Amino acid sequence: MKNKLLNLLAVIGLTVTTFVASLPANAQLQIETSGVGATQISIAIAGFSNENLAPQQITDIIKADLSRSGIFKIVDTGDVISDTTPVNLADWKARGADALVIGSVQRLADVRFNIRYRLLDTVKSTQLSALALTAAPQHTRVIAHKIADDIYEKLVGTRGAFATRITYIIKSGKEYRLEVADSDGEGTQVAFRSNEPIISPAWSPDGTKVAYVSFEDKKPVVYVQNLVTRQRILVANHKGSNSAPAWSPDGTKLAIALTRDGLTQVYMVNADGSGLRRLTNTNGIDTEPQFSADGKTIYFTSDRSGGPQIYKMSANGGDAQRVTFAGSYNISPRISPDGKTLAYISQRGGRFQLYVLDLTNGQEQRLSDTIKDESPSFSPNGKYIMYATGSGRRGSLAVVSVDGRVKQHLTMQAGDIREPTWGPFMK
Repeated sequence: MKNKLLNLLAVIGLTVTTFVASLPANAQLQIETSGVGATQISIAIAGFSNENLAPQQITDIIKADLSRSGIFKIVDTGDVISDTTPVNLADWKARGADALVIGSVQRLADVRFNIRYRLLDTVKSTQLSALALTAAPQHTRVIAHKIADDIYEKLVGTRGAFATRITYIIKSGKEYRLEVADSDGEGTQVAFRSNEPIISPAWSPDGTKVAYVSFEDKKPVVYVQNLVTRQRILVANHKGSNSAPAWSPDGTKLAIALTRDGLTQVYMVNADGSGLRRLTNTNGIDTEPQFSADGKTIYFTSDRSGGPQIYKMSANGGDAQRVTFAGSYNISPRISPDGKTLAYISQRGGRFQLYVLDLTNGQEQRLSDTIKDESPSFSPNGKYIMYATGSGRRGSLAVVSVDGRVKQHLTMQAGDIREPTWGPFMK
């Protein structure tokens, strides 16, 4: 029974739940955040002068970004302060702020906007950062995310991931859609739509393409689509199932799972579909390959030990080593950007839940409280994991910090949402 289930999951990308609900075309993700980090940084964000000129309120976006990280405590200001206005940092320290953000918005003659900001340390009475960014009206939200990223990096010491994008699958009526959105769920765009299922989206390392599996030809076929030009390249359409694409870190190759020679096995193929090469050769099912950040190792799911477990091997193939040992059913491996943490879905006591394994000491931790989890994906800075989860007959997205302290629940007013993938840092 386990082998039969794993074989089925290998074909459909190891999705443990089904699409059922419809989605309005203008739906946006709604985010609820709970929990806080081990330590919190108190930050005051004053209103930017003239920000009413911009299509979006810059400070509202910055506040929302920093708040949902769980690391920042927003100190209410009620003030509008330009980046050129002298400020008494001792007063802001007395008001409980460790840092102060001030800025301004200027509309340029060519209808673009110049957005300036300063980050001030109230404790040391110094300036930590200052940026001046110019953008077209439709890109002012991205500028706000970039400012939030800069604040995060200067105060936390890790690059922020607010100006990144996510992709996921939606089913609306009889239509399936591959959608792309900002990390906060705004700015949704449809990359591809079909009346047949779409599964297993995977971002290219440069963020310009997405690989995915489409059933438009009544069988699973792997495509790569350019998100800018919308051009599609057929990468794998071999006999049987073509599934589970994963990009190499240099963007030149894809690891995929094929049944062309019998049971599902892991193969390597160039991003244009040429140069197919088999990497595993077992009597079991090998699927869901994922590259390590350095491109030297591939993690994958296999039932060669009797039940689905996670293994790793050289990116050139060869002998594999078992990685997961706790629990009898572990699938969907995802490796953190620093290579130290493995995220996966484990079935225990009838529950599919998100776990992480510290690869340096072997310590395992369950991160989710839900029971129908799937498709984990690390943020590009490695601090958060996004995954899909089911509640009844409806799916939603969730984000959890890698230490389990901060949790976000992303829902749509109506709709079933699956298989999220967090995109890379954008240049």
